[in-house]
Amino acid sequence: MKKILFFLFISFLINSCTEPADQSKQKEPYAQAAVNTFQAFEGLDKIWYQGKAEVSRYELQQNRYKDIHPGEHIMIFVTEDFLTDSQVKNERYSNPNSTPVLKNNQLRKFTTGLYDYSIMTSIFTPTKVNEYPFTEKVSMSSQDWCGQSYLQVNKLDDGGYSMHSHSYFEQEADEVKNIPEAILEDELYNRIRMNPEALPSGTIQIYPSTIFSRLAHQPYMPVEAEASLSDYNGDDFQGVSLKVYKVEFPSFKRTLEIVFGQGTPYRIEGWIESNPSVFDGQIRRSVAKRTSTEWVDYWSKNSLEDAPLRTSMGIEGF
Repeated sequence: MKKILFFLFISFLINSCTEPADQSKQKEPYAQAAVNTFQAFEGLDKIWYQGKAEVSRYELQQNRYKDIHPGEHIMIFVTEDFLTDSQVKNERYSNPNSTPVLKNNQLRKFTTGLYDYSIMTSIFTPTKVNEYPFTEKVSMSSQDWCGQSYLQVNKLDDGGYSMHSHSYFEQEADEVKNIPEAILEDELYNRIRMNPEALPSGTIQIYPSTIFSRLAHQPYMPVEAEASLSDYNGDDFQGVSLKVYKVEFPSFKRTLEIVFGQGTPYRIEGWIESNPSVFDGQIRRSVAKRTSTEWVDYWSKNSLEDAPLRTSMGIEGF
């Protein structure tokens, strides 16, 4: 059934590149496919509504240029109320256009010889999937000693996304355009936390992650990929009854494997990303392995006396 729905979605994308005669009909197949494919509980397990965030640290080995560089990755999951019109956090509660989301903030730092990279990604995915089948917003900023770039994707009411991209690189400078609806690689971590059994399988259309797009200097656009969910049988991660969601991107010779635990809260144990280096074309692996996890109201831990919490979690580079 999932393969049939995604076949309809692929057909929609092809048609959307021609005459937009009836946009409501063009976007309907995937909108329905998303409702069925990403079917999740109407809300999350109560563990997510205890007034705390899940903060995990990952030891990172990052493929960049012609080497594998050491680094650190922090992943923060927390629920909050989100305004669907302005697409920001609901703080005043005076606007009725609000829905709960699972927010995932990812912070990545790694060195490349003398200089370093600092990258942050934020993903906002509604938990009421039947009402809001698409992720509402993704933003990514990347800084290194050469310069910085920023990419933001916002869901449009009438279908598709609005993309804003800014970079100091000449060929990527400033770009604003509307792009079609498709699965976002960045949202997969949120989808796993909600209901991994609903992840799409088979041939899909998907936007590669915003980090990959910027580091590989690739245009942000959907590509064909092969997705599968199975038991994890590798050697990189240790644990009982682990699962792996694998996405293969033939056009980039790239593979992403997200490894997570079975059962709520479907904790992300880490991931492996294999792709050719932009420096020499040789395929190398980036690997992130979870080293610690805490449930904590981090926003209230902002005094000097809270600093030892970083040591207890092994956080070094932030």
